[in-house]
Amino acid sequence: MNVRVLLVDDQPLVRAGLRVLIADAPDIDVVGEAGTGTEAVRLARELVPDVVLMDLRMPGMDGIRATRAITAHGGVTRVLVLTTFDDDEHVHAALRAGASGFLVKDMALDDILNAVRVVAAGDALIAPGVTRRLIAEFARRPAPAAPTRALDGVTEREREVLTLVGRGLSNGEIAAELTISAATAKAHVARLFSKLGARDRVHLVIAAYEAGLVSPAG
Repeated sequence: MNVRVLLVDDQPLVRAGLRVLIADAPDIDVVGEAGTGTEAVRLARELVPDVVLMDLRMPGMDGIRATRAITAHGGVTRVLVLTTFDDDEHVHAALRAGASGFLVKDMALDDILNAVRVVAAGDALIAPGVTRRLIAEFARRPAPAAPTRALDGVTEREREVLTLVGRGLSNGEIAAELTISAATAKAHVARLFSKLGARDRVHLVIAAYEAGLVSPAG
């Protein structure tokens, strides 16, 4: 089945350009367009697309609030943000709101199309360099005086794994750090997804920060 995409941008020319470019992809269909966050939320509920390609800065309801509204009920629709990426605070807010991917508008078309496919398949995809940049930003911030996220039901070993995810380590690196197999590390990460209600690895990084597991030194 083709990936069904909803385009959201307040600039009609941007939407038109994306629609024309995506038209050449045989496995991706544009099922609708929205010029405001409010319209995006309405169409996401009516059309239930696989992926919403979301701009952030729009009049009225912005992309962050629209993303939160679309992902609030844990449905199948996932949000992939496409932005100029000129404000890190907006990036962090969008990821906390439930976005599963983050791209910049000057990326190559093939990279954007691949990101749509990856996010539709249930994974996260962040523009090259951005994941480490986000982790570095969290690491520079003082740890919360009191954790803002509870880790109820998370075992001590899973806390260790979450801490390493928060530092940006891959499953292979986590396995080496804890002297466990890669399969065991992957299983721990999978359980953390379930226990913390995280949509993907980027949101585990946020969870680690909010739980106070990532120190200012990283």
